This record gives sequence, structure tokens and C-alpha cells, in this order.
Amino acid sequence: MAERFPPSPAPTSPRNEKRYALDTEVVSTENNDQYSASSAPLYQTATFKGMGEYDYTRSGNPTRTYLERHMAKIMNASRALAVTTGMGSLDVITRMLKPGDHVVTGDDLYGGSNRLLNYLRTTNNVVVHHVDTTNVETVKSALAEKPAMVLLESPTNPLIKIAPLKEISEAAHAANSNCVVVVDNTMMSPMLQNPLDLGADIVYESATKYLSGHHDLMAGIIAVNDSKLAEQLYFYINSTGCGLAPFDCWLLMRGVKTLAVRIEKQQRNSQLVAEMLESYGFSVNYPGLKSHPQYDLHWSQARGAGAVLSFETGSVELSERIIEQTRLWGISVSFGCVNSLISMPCKMSHASIDPETRKARALPEDLIRLCVGIENPNDLLDDLTLALMKAGAVVYSDGTWRRP
Repeated sequence: MAERFPPSPAPTSPRNEKRYALDTEVVSTENNDQYSASSAPLYQTATFKGMGEYDYTRSGNPTRTYLERHMAKIMNASRALAVTTGMGSLDVITRMLKPGDHVVTGDDLYGGSNRLLNYLRTTNNVVVHHVDTTNVETVKSALAEKPAMVLLESPTNPLIKIAPLKEISEAAHAANSNCVVVVDNTMMSPMLQNPLDLGADIVYESATKYLSGHHDLMAGIIAVNDSKLAEQLYFYINSTGCGLAPFDCWLLMRGVKTLAVRIEKQQRNSQLVAEMLESYGFSVNYPGLKSHPQYDLHWSQARGAGAVLSFETGSVELSERIIEQTRLWGISVSFGCVNSLISMPCKMSHASIDPETRKARALPEDLIRLCVGIENPNDLLDDLTLALMKAGAVVYSDGTWRRP
């Protein structure tokens, strides 16, 4: 079925004519609809009659193809593939691994990714090396095993550590020319970072987050430039039937058109929140702050700081009281939504990592993660300050807020 598909992106894509700024590209779309519909039609069908371009939606659907071409365009890829979830993306990618293969990955990793890698380690005999990906020399030591795959996050979730993507990609390919460098770019989105341009072989994102922006669907996007690699990944998707359903493709296409304006507002709000917390005396993890240890590295490979930050309070009980006192900040896992969210990763998104491993990887149990939305910033700042005060985390003295 795949060989009958036209190339991705579509020949009518603006990429093949004039290349516009990215905030224009995310909303600029073309389709071959017979009625010239401004919004791409939804082909809510499982089967197609005849022997045309499509026959069965598991293998391909016009709505999914339209989304995939558009995503390839804005991710600087030759081909993008849409699947059911972000973790579904990683599942498809790790099907490339064989028993005995080595994987080098970070020591601060999304809980779901850690869980999948642990499953592969314990059941499929895949050897997983968790290392500090902020330290190139440490990564190079692990690369001596000639890994089949390097899996990176930058920024990491939830400690917001930065990995030198270009340097690690070059080192991985030098150690093993067949090594596949994979980057989870969910925290940045294509608006702020393009890992394929930095040497990565595969980039994936949980489209549930920023690409959709409204937490009304689950999806994952995989982007590649190598055609053989793309066909291999498509084979897994077609064989297992994890391609994104037409209606979710349509919803995601609608959501991604507002990506630029959402990210812009979320970043402005995030910077204000981070600066406020730092002024109160908290240790804040956010690459928009010059106090971040990898501030210069991050801005050398990204175009923005994103909208996720974390901070420590010094006490699990204090952190629990803080998140229980907020009103605008919804207690929820995930991020990337238009509304602001607050969580304790060790009790929520990263609870699947056992306490001993969390301690060994220096993941603070009291850590609070903030995922900043598009609300009025003054309301967000006031609500968070009030929650901190009620929890006993800050006091007002001599005209300023500070830690007691």
C-alpha cells in the first residue's frame, strides 16, 4: 500500500514553492478536495471501493495522509507518520531493536518511556544504559558498546536538563554508523526545536501535548528523512494497526494550526512564573532563566524555552499542600494544554519508576512541575502565590514575598 502513496510532503505543499516562516507554515495548507474546501475533509471510513490510492484505513486514509504531509513540512522531515499516542510512537520505534541490542538513554526520562525500556530489558534482552546526557564524555563512554539506538530528551521531563543533541548525534554515528538517534521533542514542539536538523535520525512527539493543544485527543507523530527508515516504521504501523484514526487526524490538524500563537503566549507566561518563583527563593528548573546550568547550550539549539518548568520546595508534605491550594492550576498529568496544570511527578507521571531508582537518578520526591497555559499571567501569578502562602511555603515581609 505504501508504495502507491504520493511523496510526503505533498507536491502541492508550499515547501516546494516558497518557504514561509514557521508560524505561517503551520496554518498554510493545501489539499486536492474536489470542492476546494478550506478545511481538509474528514474521511470517516474504514474501507474504500475499487483499486485506487486507498483500500483500508489501517493502511492509509486521505485525512491521515493530509495530516502526515503537513507535519512533515513543519518538522523539516521528508516523511511523518501519525499513530495513536506518543508512547505508541516510541513502541513503533523500539520495534527496530533485537535481543542483545544496546540502547543509550538519559537518567531523567519520562516515566512511560522508562517503563517501556524496562520491559524491553527484562523480556526482550535489550541492554539499556541510563546515563547523564548533559555530559558528552559520559555518553561517549556508553557509546563504546556500539549501541543500536540512542534515545534522548531535551529538555528532559521533569528536571529540564539539556542534552547537546548535535554533539551526541555525531558521536553516536561515529561509534556505530548504523546507530539510530531518536529524540523525543514533545517538550519543545517543532516551533522551538528541530532535532532532525541537529543530526537525529528519528524525531517523535506526543501530539496529545502542544501539537493538539487542547487535551481532547491522543496521538503521536514520528518524523524521519531517510526513506528506508520511513518504510520500516510504516511497515510496523500498518502491520500492528496503530495508525491514527481519521477523526483524531482531523482534530489534530485543526489543533496544530494554532500552535504558534499558543506557544508564544505560553512561553511569555512561563518566563514570568519562573522569574517569580526564583525571586521567592526557590530552585527553579527552566531554560529561560540565565541561572539554568545549560542556558547557553539550550539556546544554541532551540528557539525558545518552552512552557514547562519545575521547582523544589524541600518537603513532600509542603509540595502536596501547595498543589492542593491552587485553583487555576489543575492537578493533572501531561502538559501542552491551553490551561495551566500542576503536578508532583514522583506521585503521578513518574510514579512507575520505583523509589530506589528515582533516588539513584536524583529525582526529588518533592519536585513540583508546572505546565503553563494561555491564561492571563497576573491571574496565574496571583493564584500560585496565594497557594504558596496558604501552604506555608512563602511569607510576605518588608514588602516582598520570600521563603520563611
